[in-house]
Amino acid sequence: MDRAIFESYAGLEGRQLLEPILRDFAGKAAVVSSFGAESAVLLHMVSQVDRATPVIFIDTAKHFWETLSYRAKLIDRLGLTGVRIISPDEADLAAKDAGGTLHKTNADACCHIRKTVPLARALDGFEVTISGRKRYHGAARATLDFLSIANGRLKVEPLAGFSALDIAAYMKAHDLPAHPLTGVGYFSIGCEPCTAPGGTAADPRAGRWAGSAKTECGIHWTHNGESIAVPSRAAH
Repeated sequence: MDRAIFESYAGLEGRQLLEPILRDFAGKAAVVSSFGAESAVLLHMVSQVDRATPVIFIDTAKHFWETLSYRAKLIDRLGLTGVRIISPDEADLAAKDAGGTLHKTNADACCHIRKTVPLARALDGFEVTISGRKRYHGAARATLDFLSIANGRLKVEPLAGFSALDIAAYMKAHDLPAHPLTGVGYFSIGCEPCTAPGGTAADPRAGRWAGSAKTECGIHWTHNGESIAVPSRAAH
């Protein structure tokens, strides 16, 4: 993809960036959402631009039931019609995680077969991926660009410059429902076995893979479908 395209969107963020991207890449752009703690903000922006935008949710079969309930609530509340629920390949699970306990011995491998591989399959044919990552989450996300190129696709991060206060203010202004687990101490929410209560506004992902150096599942840090190394907590 021609990097000169970046000039077309220079200086834009939030909905101001999302609108021209979804217009210029109509049918070729997909949002990747976990329906987690802060997902409502980006999804609300998407709903205001085009409710039929493809939104990809990877159902790892390890999510909290509260996340699945929240997903249904947001889809209904925002009128999203393009949500695609993607599951891991059954053959992969049978061959590599038949007992469902791979996360205990090799969290990276578990993320790979339950998230990275299914997402790569789901994104086939799309030219643009959009996610709600933010710099204030720290570690490998601290230097996020609003636009980048990875795996031959344009990656768009409309909320990269948003702070925790920005997120809270947006949710209040638009009366968006909170994820149920944020009320009981979860600042960031992933799969149930690898997410614990904890974190702060300054370090919301502290409860993810707590007690290990791992900070990312890998779906945002791949090259040609293979996970690449990212800074760990120890290096942050």
